[in-house]
Amino acid sequence: MTSAADLLGADGPFAREIPGYAPRASQQTMAAAVEEAIAERQMLVAEAGTGTGKTFAYLVPALMSGKRVIVSTGTKALQDQLFHRDLPQVRSVLGARLSAALLKGRANYLCLHRLDQAHQEGRFASREQTSQLQAIRAWAKRTLSGDRAELAELAEDSPLWPRVTSTTENCLGADCPMFNDCFVVKARRAAQEADLVVVNHHLLFADLAIKREGFGEILPGAHAFILDEAHQIPELAGQFFSVTLSARQVNELASDALSECANVSGALALLQPAVDALNAAVKRVRLALDRFPAKGAFAQIEGDGDVERELDALREALGALAGILGKQSERSRGLASVDERAAEQVARLAHLTESGARDAVHWYELSAHGFSFHATPLDLAPPLRELREQSHAAWIFTSATLSVAGRFTHFSRQLGLDDPVGLCLDSPFDYAHQALAYLPQGLPDPSAADYVDRVIEAAVPVLEASRGRAFLLFTSHRALRRAAELLPARVAFPLFVQGTAPRHRLLTDFRASGNGVLLGAASFWEGVDVAGEALSVVVIDKLPFAAPDDPVLVARLDALREAGANPFTEWQIPNAVIALKQGAGRLIRDVHDRGVLMLCDPRLTTRGYGKVFLASLPSLPRTRDFADVERFFAG
Repeated sequence: MTSAADLLGADGPFAREIPGYAPRASQQTMAAAVEEAIAERQMLVAEAGTGTGKTFAYLVPALMSGKRVIVSTGTKALQDQLFHRDLPQVRSVLGARLSAALLKGRANYLCLHRLDQAHQEGRFASREQTSQLQAIRAWAKRTLSGDRAELAELAEDSPLWPRVTSTTENCLGADCPMFNDCFVVKARRAAQEADLVVVNHHLLFADLAIKREGFGEILPGAHAFILDEAHQIPELAGQFFSVTLSARQVNELASDALSECANVSGALALLQPAVDALNAAVKRVRLALDRFPAKGAFAQIEGDGDVERELDALREALGALAGILGKQSERSRGLASVDERAAEQVARLAHLTESGARDAVHWYELSAHGFSFHATPLDLAPPLRELREQSHAAWIFTSATLSVAGRFTHFSRQLGLDDPVGLCLDSPFDYAHQALAYLPQGLPDPSAADYVDRVIEAAVPVLEASRGRAFLLFTSHRALRRAAELLPARVAFPLFVQGTAPRHRLLTDFRASGNGVLLGAASFWEGVDVAGEALSVVVIDKLPFAAPDDPVLVARLDALREAGANPFTEWQIPNAVIALKQGAGRLIRDVHDRGVLMLCDPRLTTRGYGKVFLASLPSLPRTRDFADVERFFAG
């Protein structure tokens, strides 16, 4: 058999059949490493710089292996791109006949039972929602997949979607009257039978967590797992190994309990008072939490008399509803399902409000009208190691940002990877000629009160030299808002500010403007791709150290300190390095791109750890002289 590297080489089928295809040595090196990892069931950590072509580098050996492979991506958008664009192209070139399936989380598929319920209830907030429901019903008759991404005319955040999709909690399973036509069941069956399955990290970890608890799995018998955008894994794993209960979940339980009364005589009269009491208790808890910070350790709130009193009332109201549901559960499968959820929520609330455990961080978070309680494991390495050992599979982790100064120590420690095979591939882009790093002189310490003002003052000449075409990336929303106040009076370019429109619309309008300036915070640091002249400058205001008010972070740092480690060098710096690499990676996305990376934080040159950050970035020329920036754009 021809090797994966040869297939991707100058004499291979990709070079012959794909117009404009350029063989890359780094892509072939990665393909060979992935091929070996699959054959030998290795653990491989592969950092592939932007432009390596890592998607083909893992798809080719995956398809050629003849083994069952699960490919997991960081986002649904990348998942769709992989399945609908990249995979068909690779299969066509290779002539591969292996079956492939796309599988998303349950909430991405239309639930025919809940659609029917919503239609029968007929409670809608506006005429627009009524017409949207009609559009969903018409689509339901013609769709084969039930994947809501097909119905582009209905906004992703439409309040109708939760009413016509199911959750793990409210699904009736095999007892559903529409089980045989269920889109989720069909998608899962296709995935179970496919040779290659494309999922996303949320679904993968949800499924692995279920498997760990002994309830079976969607993705059985995989020979290899390939995790793209793997830098997201530590945070996502934390979410899936956490125990959580939110006000929204409790409210949905109450609402679903009433919905299930529709066909059970006398049930509504029994349940309505308990549901009303529960909804009122949720509101009072949120009100009692109003004077506390938006996020914090549970210990901060549990000593407060008002909070304790309202939490007791919530426990009582939830227990009362559970008690009534227990007596009604035999009257319908729907009520039995709601009864199970109520019992689970009673147990979860008891666990979450007992914050004495040492192996998990108990914390709370507030939203505009709700709250959530969490217990997150301090160390994710043991459960992740256990999952990998149970799978007996190859595990391949890849991203453009996994290493710190060329080493994978931090990433491997977080995931409990013991001595994995490591591969660090530089981007094939010519950074020496395509890019310039500008570290302006004279900026104050980032803690200075006027720091954002000074950053904007330093950035304006750069924006003038580049004729706009810039991203300004901020580490806080407060800094973003201040910059949005200052810039309109300083530059004439169109401004696009995060929060004023959905992200996809801001990006579309930014590209179309030709000379726009986009101001973004966390969600614009990664997963944003603007190739070509539309983006020629990326300005980063500060080194992206995580906010010190995150209770999970604080607990982890304390645990490292107690173990005799230095939490700043062993945790905070590595995480900030990876975040900085993501932000800087927005600049050069194509072999023809040119641009300036403006790094404003003076700590890059005044603190010893600044060298670690600079050593982790692509090897682009650096300057502290603005005249070099002008020459770069003039050239």
